[in-house]
Amino acid sequence: MTPQQLIERIRPWFPDAIVARGQAIASADREELLGTLERLRADEDLRLDFFSGVTAIDWPGREPRFWLAYELYSLDHKHRLRVKVGVADGDARVPSVTPLFPAANFHEREVFDLFGISFDGHPDLRRILLPEGWEGHPLRKSEELGGVNTQYKGAFIPPVDKRTG
Repeated sequence: MTPQQLIERIRPWFPDAIVARGQAIASADREELLGTLERLRADEDLRLDFFSGVTAIDWPGREPRFWLAYELYSLDHKHRLRVKVGVADGDARVPSVTPLFPAANFHEREVFDLFGISFDGHPDLRRILLPEGWEGHPLRKSEELGGVNTQYKGAFIPPVDKRTG
């Protein structure tokens, strides 16, 4: 099934679904995320049963500020769909999809760690890349560009955006 055929097939569920840069993309509401992904997985014509990943995009100054992108693939039919979900800055949380796709476990932890978006019902939501005591979320565009102050072999190295000369 081509991306355009896939869009036509899911249009009753996603009236705003589009093909962009050769990829089928649909948007879902946060409250309907689990039901939507379950329907896409169970439908015999779609069988989007392989979870490739989830990531986030930060758009400060826009509402919703964050967008999550879930990448799904059909092992039977060899087509892909990206499902996007908008999340407000003041309520940055979505339901965990680990009950449907156990492979989402570490992907959700990474998004939590780097963007600060919570996944309700996640079996072990804690930092995965940064130390537990770390403050902030480095992939948010409101974070400093250069990272953190570093002590290296007795020398102090400031973040990239704070260096002079």
